[in-house]
Formats: sequence, C-alpha cells, structure tokens
Amino acid sequence: MTEREASPSTSSRIERFVYDDDIVRKFLFVTALWGVVGMLVGVHIAIELAMPEANLGLPWLTFGRLRPLHTNAVIFAFAGNAIFTAVYYSSQRLLKARMYSRALSLVHFWGWQAIIVSAAITLPLGITQGKEYAELEWPIDIAIALVWVVFAINLFGTIAKRRERHLYVAIWFYIGTLVAITVLHVFNSLVVPSGLFKSYSLYAGVQDAFMQWWYGHNAVAFFLTTPFLGLMYYFLPKAANRPVFSYKLSIIHFWSIVFIYIWAGPHHLHYTALPEWASTLGMLFSLMLWMPSWGGMLNGLLTLRGAWDRVAKDPILKFYVVGVTFYGMSTFEGPLLSIKGVNALSHYTDWTIAHVHSGTLGWVGFMTFGMLYWLTPRIFQARMWVPKFVNTHFWLATVGMLLYIVPIYAAGLAQGLMWRAFDDQGALAYPDFIETIVSIIPMYWLRVLGGTMFLTGAVLGFVNIIMTWTMRPKAYELAVGEAPALAPTFHDPTDPESRLEGVTDFAHKLDVWLQAGWHRRWERLPLRFTIWVTVAVVVASLCEIVPTFVIKSNVKTIETVKPYSPLELLGRDIYIAEGCYNCHSQMVRPLHAETERFGEYSKGGEFVYDHPFQWGSRRIGPDLHRVGDRYSYNWHVLHLNDPTSTSSKSIMPPYPWLLEDELDFDSTQRAMRANQTLGVPYTDQEIEDAPAHARAQAAGIAAEVVEQDGPPGIEDRKVVALVAYLQRLGTDIFAKPDEVVEETP
Repeated sequence: MTEREASPSTSSRIERFVYDDDIVRKFLFVTALWGVVGMLVGVHIAIELAMPEANLGLPWLTFGRLRPLHTNAVIFAFAGNAIFTAVYYSSQRLLKARMYSRALSLVHFWGWQAIIVSAAITLPLGITQGKEYAELEWPIDIAIALVWVVFAINLFGTIAKRRERHLYVAIWFYIGTLVAITVLHVFNSLVVPSGLFKSYSLYAGVQDAFMQWWYGHNAVAFFLTTPFLGLMYYFLPKAANRPVFSYKLSIIHFWSIVFIYIWAGPHHLHYTALPEWASTLGMLFSLMLWMPSWGGMLNGLLTLRGAWDRVAKDPILKFYVVGVTFYGMSTFEGPLLSIKGVNALSHYTDWTIAHVHSGTLGWVGFMTFGMLYWLTPRIFQARMWVPKFVNTHFWLATVGMLLYIVPIYAAGLAQGLMWRAFDDQGALAYPDFIETIVSIIPMYWLRVLGGTMFLTGAVLGFVNIIMTWTMRPKAYELAVGEAPALAPTFHDPTDPESRLEGVTDFAHKLDVWLQAGWHRRWERLPLRFTIWVTVAVVVASLCEIVPTFVIKSNVKTIETVKPYSPLELLGRDIYIAEGCYNCHSQMVRPLHAETERFGEYSKGGEFVYDHPFQWGSRRIGPDLHRVGDRYSYNWHVLHLNDPTSTSSKSIMPPYPWLLEDELDFDSTQRAMRANQTLGVPYTDQEIEDAPAHARAQAAGIAAEVVEQDGPPGIEDRKVVALVAYLQRLGTDIFAKPDEVVEETP
C-alpha cells in the first residue's frame, strides 16, 4: 500500500511536522506486557478446571474470580492497548499530521493503564457487576468513559487538522470503533450504586439479558473486530508492500459490518426466556454477516497477491495470513452457531469457548503479534534482537493455538451430545451431570498444554521486544513528515459518467452509484461520515431495544414471583462476587433433555427482580435455576465447604471462607434501597426492618443445619445468606397465588 497522494485541492505551501512515536512506544510496550499477564492468568485458570486445588485455597485465586480478570486482561489490556498502538501510529501517517495533543495522549495512556490495574485489584476481590465483559464496577466504568472521550477528542482533533483530504479505509474502522463502543458502554453500564464498590443494573431479567448480549456481542464486533480490521488495512499492505486489493470491497465490508453486526446480539439467547422474535432476528442478521465478513477476509488475503513467495520466508506475513484466515473461520462459525438447531447443541458447552478463543488467539492475537514485530525495529530504531525468535514465536503460537482449540471443540461437542442423550427406555443416558465433566478432563489438560505453548511464545516475543529496546540509540531520530496544508476550499469533482450503453435510465444511475463517487465525498467530510456511522449504530440498536422494553407481552408477569428477602438479596450478592455465574447457568431451556435433567423450563416473568440477570453462558456445573428446595440446607453447606463430600468427582473448588467470613447484615438496607429505586416493590418499613429480618431468617436456617447434623454457629456467616438464595431459586412459580412466603417481605 502506498499512502494516498495529496489532493490537488491542497495549498502549494509544504509543511514539515514530527510524528509522536513516543506514545506508540508506550502502548506497544504495555501491549506485549499485558498480553503475557492475561495469558498467564488464562493458563492458571485452565489448570484450575482440571485441578481445582490450584487456587491454593485462596478466595481471590478461584476460577470464578479469576476468569473475569483473564477476559478483561486479554480484551481490554492486551487487545485494547494493541488498538491504541495501531491507531496512534497509523492515523498520524494516514492523516499526515501529528496527534492533536501530546497531553491528551499521555492522559489516555496512563488513564487506561490505571483502569487495567484497578481491574486487576477489584476482580480478584470479588468486586464485580456480574455481567460478562462488563464486570467492572461503576467508578471504573466512569473512568473508562472519561478516558474513551479523551481518546476520541485526540483522534477527531487529529482528523480535523489533517493534511490528507480523504480518509483512508483504516480510519473508517477507527471511527466506527469510537462511535459504537461509546454507545455500547454508556447504555450497558447504567446502574444504581449502593456503595463505592457495589451497584445494580438499571435493567432486570429479560431486558438485562438482551442489553448484556447487545453489548457483549458488539463488544466483540467493535472492540475485537473493527479496530483490528483497521489494523489489517494499514499494516498488512505495509508488510507486503502491496496496495489493498479492492477499494470498493472495502466500502461494502465497512458499511455492512457497521449496520448488520449491531443486530446480531440476541442470537446468544436462543431458547431462553427472551422473546423468540428477538433471537430469530439476531440469527437472521448473524447469517447475513457471513458474506461481508468473508469479503473483508478475501480483501486481506488477496492483498498478498504477488507476495505469496515472501510469506514462507517472512514470519510477520505468516502472522498476518494466519490471523486473517482465522478471521474468516470465526466469521463463518459465528453465523453457524447462531442457527437455532446448532445453538441448541453448542450453547453452554465448551464449543463456545473454543470458538471465542479461535477468534481471540487466532485473529486478534496473530494480527497483534504481526503488528508488534513490524513496528518494533521501526519505532525503537534498532534491529530485532533475535530475528529467528519471531519465527519460533509463530510456530509456538500456531501449534499452541491448535492444541488449545481442537480438544475444546471436541469437549464441547461431547458435552452437548451427552447432555441430550437418552437410552432405549427414554431416560437420560447420563443423568448425573458430573459424568459429562469427568469425561472431558483429558481435553482440559490438552488445553493447558496448548495454552502454555501460546504463553511461551508471548513471553519469548516480550523478551525479544525488551531486548530490542535496550539496543535503541541514545537519542531517537525524529520521524519527520511533510505535506502541503489543505486548501480552505474544495470543489467536488463532477460525478463519473455511466459506462453503460443501450440501457435504461435506472441502470445508468445504478452504474454511476456503483462507481462510489458519493463515498469519496463522504471520505473528505469526517463529520458527515461520523454522523452516518452513528445513525447506522443507533437505528439498528433501537429497532431491537424499543420493542423489547416497551411491549409488555414480551415479559409476562407471574403473580407468585416475589422480591428476594433481605437475606436472599445478600446471598445473591455473594453468588455474584464469587463468580458463580462463570460456571453455572440459571436458565432451563424448553428442550426435552433439559427439562428432564433440571425441571420446569424458565419463564421470563421469573426474573423481573433480577438486577442483573444471571442466566450464564457456560455450564461447567449444572444449571441452578430449579435448585431451590432440591437439597437440604445442610447439603448446601457441606457442598460449599467441600464439594467432594457431596459429589466425589466434583471439580468445583471448596469455599471454606464462606463459613468463616462474617455477614454484614446492615448492608441489606443499602442493597434494598438501590433495588427499590429500580422498581422492586420494597416498602420503606421493610427496608427499615431488613437487618432484623435477615438475622431472623439466618437463625432459622442455621438451626435447621444443626438439626441435619451440620456445623453450628453459621447464623452470622456468609454461607447462610448464599444458601438462603440458592434455596429460593426457581421456587416461586410453584407457590399458590394466595400463598405468602414467610421469609419474603
């Protein structure tokens, strides 16, 4: 790729300017660092799945608490800093301008690292909202929004002072990322705080599930896809020294992604309590995504035409080829998994985990590594410390990734088939859920091996980058650019003529439109371009959000469903803090195998007081929505203290601290007050009496535990609240309308 020549509408005065590569160096360094940290945590929790005692008996090292840390570290620390590295380097050169503000660049850098560190502290401590990819509590969410605004001002300010009239395709994708992530983060993060470290989602149940996966799916779209496509459109052509294959295909790719992707989130909720029309709509748009996504993949791979002989010799091009290939594979598998019949088999299994990691490791990881290796010698102005290590890293990453995802695909398929298997008498072939987990433990160990190899490659790359940095010159040579300033006025060229003869007037107009002169005009008008991106994102979102929230028939109320008691509400908070939603779902789908295994299927009206929802996305343990009253109080206490005492083959870690940590009964009032603000019908008197009510219910449960030969003295411990919550789950619909549950206000 060669950067576009200055427009003839520029002035004749040539201006010289210095690129700010120092900020690029900073972001590059932390990208490599956080990549190692995030992958190290990933390997650790992979070991915990096969060997729960790897948490060393420490609450902050359990799988439930560390899994959100792993996802946040890989997504927002590793991938996030990679995005900023790419944007700060490429946008300056594409726009022929230094970044708008050095101060804003530094605020962005240090602010983002502070957010990452705060996540690394709070998540292991159990401070979480309990929403996948959006676990960070409200003060950190506000910090993310502020830093994101700083980033937006800096990039749009640079666009405003550019010396290149037209915006190159990579900039389109950066703008799309900025706009969409702003909308997604703001509306998914709306909460009512009940303290500095606790909040409750503004949405409840079905609506919260919809918003979460509107956010979750599109966080993948606009944080792990569009910015990396921008990276691809800049760095791949640079590394190959070839122009992008097709400008028009780039236009189709961009606008299709921006408009279609935003609709697809509900396909994560097939066969749940979400209205069927919403999940069906999500499936249809997911299927439509396949074609534009593969158009982008082909645009990337065909950019290498004439350079394939170099791929075998250049490890950087190898990283890019594998990365773009995995983009194609993931964007084929995603629509496949959105089909209801396939989703019925794959959902809640490790198949989804394999799919996510093939995209994250294969697409995001390989594209990032390719960019880091291309940039390192250029911005540190030194040869690569050990060039052969780049190739070694490539093979470690490739083999490690395959060793990771292939066994997990097999594990996921095995889970799905075993869960729905029936014997000749029509009974479940594997009625004990633990059987399905024990069968895939060898696959978990293979994943550990593959993850360790991938991590080893990342460590090798980090060391190579650090050592290259140590070989830098005493003073960097300034990266100086020069270009004529843009003229204050610009006259649009006339529209191209139709190339067709002997056709209708409509065909002439269509031919003119297909020549994309209109898009060239948009490219020189950043404000108009950004407005149209915003319109595409917002309109697509509202078309699904408004009916879900406004049409009451989407969630039919159930008279017997009551708010949680003060103690149960505290127990729910403990459930979320311990990350139980990472292993257990609370959604029995209307599928024969599930109703046979777990009980009556879940209804939307059962979740109207759930802030946030807890339907989960994975079943390492069984679904818990109908667990209430299934076991005794003492069974739950024993199970939490030592899971193997009730399930000998369990891979759930023990939670002995729940029997030791004191319960803060006074916090019930703050929790209930926040829920009252959200519309949960707690009265002021009930809130006033909440601590006494919670103590009374706890004393009753503790007495029953003693009667059942359980441990004494748990009436003021966290375990009693968690057990109260578990015993309430899924029981309301079996109560009679005139029946009053004694422990529920």
